[in-house]
Formats: sequence, structure tokens, C-alpha cells
Amino acid sequence: MTSINIQRDVVLLPLQAVSGVVERRHTLPILSNVLVELRDGVLALTATDLEIQVCCRTQTDISTTREATTVSARKLQEILRALPDGCTLSVDLQEKRMQLKAGKSKFALQTLPAQDFPKLATADSAAGKRFEVAQKALKRLFGLVHYAMAQQDIRYYLNGLLLSVSSDEITLVATDGHRLAWASMPLDTGDGKMEVILPRKAALEVWKLLSDSDAPTQIEIRDTQVAFTIGSVELISKVVDGKFPDFQKVIPSGYKRHFVLDRQLLQHALQRAAILSNEKFRGVRWLVGDTSLRIISSNTEQEEAEEEIEIEFSGGPVDIGFNVSYLLDVLGNVSSERIECWLGDANSSMLITVPDDPAFKYVVMPMRI
Repeated sequence: MTSINIQRDVVLLPLQAVSGVVERRHTLPILSNVLVELRDGVLALTATDLEIQVCCRTQTDISTTREATTVSARKLQEILRALPDGCTLSVDLQEKRMQLKAGKSKFALQTLPAQDFPKLATADSAAGKRFEVAQKALKRLFGLVHYAMAQQDIRYYLNGLLLSVSSDEITLVATDGHRLAWASMPLDTGDGKMEVILPRKAALEVWKLLSDSDAPTQIEIRDTQVAFTIGSVELISKVVDGKFPDFQKVIPSGYKRHFVLDRQLLQHALQRAAILSNEKFRGVRWLVGDTSLRIISSNTEQEEAEEEIEIEFSGGPVDIGFNVSYLLDVLGNVSSERIECWLGDANSSMLITVPDDPAFKYVVMPMRI
């Protein structure tokens, strides 16, 4: 091909959008590469790990060239990041090599044929469900639940989150068997219910791609895939083939005893108590009384920490233990000023909600300390 000139950011920004799915170590070398296509003035960058595919398209002023190749996503991104802002790249594709020039810098990268790149086959969308959600609202929803997903659990259906859409709301649920996060928001889709389990990696990529704007995210739920169109980026993910637990049974509904307190006050107290908690089990005791919440932690070196927070609580004292990491996770991802803690007995899970917001619930199981 003849050499083409293109602005650094025209390549770098879409490359950053797609490179999150690239696996550094893979049995197929081409999966470490990004597919670069230039057709009719549109630059398309595509990356995949065979489960998730992300494509970003950018309009350019290069209208005469039609080219396609694949090149190392990591190396290309590191080169572009290291070049000065606003510089112009000269790109020259030769046999099995991509030549890059910027100022007095020159780079030669190995390429693999574009026709060998394994694009995901698109599932049939005839029986699917298509709708739009504002990016800001969807980002908030993912932010409220993503931390509760399991990591590498043998129960593979927990290594992701449930995306449930009915005629009037969208709900996200995540659980690792020890805690559960549930969040929903109104949505007018006009037709029946669909549920899919989005893999952990795909959920985190979608959350990362979403912005704090009111621009729409188009979501299409297909039989075996979910597609998200976020601005110029399209992410397609296979769904997890499995049955998500019945989360409605896990969320307590009959608790009477509760107290409300400042979220940051509790967060800071737990952060201090966590310093002296057992490094392996991360347990803290909650001693809940009529006027105070005492938080106690200790470790194998016989060190102890104690925090006390004033509360209003009725119904008798409760002595209960929790994994402090599970509590800090929810407090770090909820933005409200105050939270509400609902308790049963010492062997029952705790329900955390936000006052005057029924669209978020977090359940954490107790632990023996």
C-alpha cells in the first residue's frame, strides 16, 4: 500500500476502547492482535478473546485506501502512548510488517493476515429484545452491583451478573454466594421478559466503556449473545449458559429491626478496624445495642481495634460477624450519604438499603468469629 498519514489520537483512542478484551497470553497468537481495517474513510479496530468482541469505528479523511491487517494490540498501544500528543503518524503496510513513522521515530511491527482474524459470528436477533438506556443511568446500575460478582468460582454462572429486562424495568444482580447486590431502574421496553447472564469480563468492559452522559446505549439481547452499542463502540458478548440462583429467596423481606447511619462514617470506621483484622478471614464483630454500634476486630498476634458509632436501634442487642471486605465493597460503590442496615438474628444475613430508594439492595451473609 502507499503510505498513509493519520493523527495519533485517531488511532489511539479507539485502540484504548477495544484493547481491554485482548488476552496477553493465548494459545492463538492472533488473539493478541487487533484487527485494523480502513475502508471508505472509516477506520475500524476490532479485538476479541473468542467470547467477547469489541469494535470501534472512526471516520477519517482517508477515502481512497482499502486495507486490513492485524498487529499486536499491546505494542501498538504502548508506542502510540509514548509518542507526543497531536503528532502525525505515517503508516506503511508491507508484507508481514507494519512500518510506523512519527517525526524522527521509526517502528516496524510484525503483522498477521486479516483473513485469519476470528470474528464472532452474530447470533440471530429475530427473537431478541432491543432497547435503549442512557449511559449515565446504566453506568450507575453496573457500579452498584459489579463488585459482588464471583471470580473463578466453580459455579461458573456466578462469574458474571444477571441482566433481567421486563416490560417496565431493567435489573442487574450479582452474587458470589457470600453476598448479593441487586439494583433496578424503570425502563419502558413494551414487551416480555428476558434474562441472560453476562460474563464477568464483559460486564466490567461495558462498565468501563460507559460515560457519565445522557447519550443512549443501545442494548440487544439475543438468544446466545448480548450486544451493547456505546457511541462508536460495539461490544458483543456470548452469555453464560446456566441458571442464575433465585435471588428473590435470598433477599430478606420480614426484618423489623434496623438503624440508619452516615455511610462515610461507617466506611472510615470499618477501614480502621480492617487494619487489625485477621488477614485470611477478614472478620469484624458488630455489637449492636440500643444507642451504639461497636465494631471489634482482632488478629492472630492478639492485636485489637474497636470503633463505636452512635445509632438508634430497638429490639434487643445483636452480636454478629461479617467479612469486612464485603462491607467496604458496598460502601465504596454506593454514593448516597446515608445507608440503612436491617438485621434478623446473629445467624441471619444483613440487608443494606438506601433510605427512600427501593431500587437497591445488598445482602451479606454473617460469619463466625
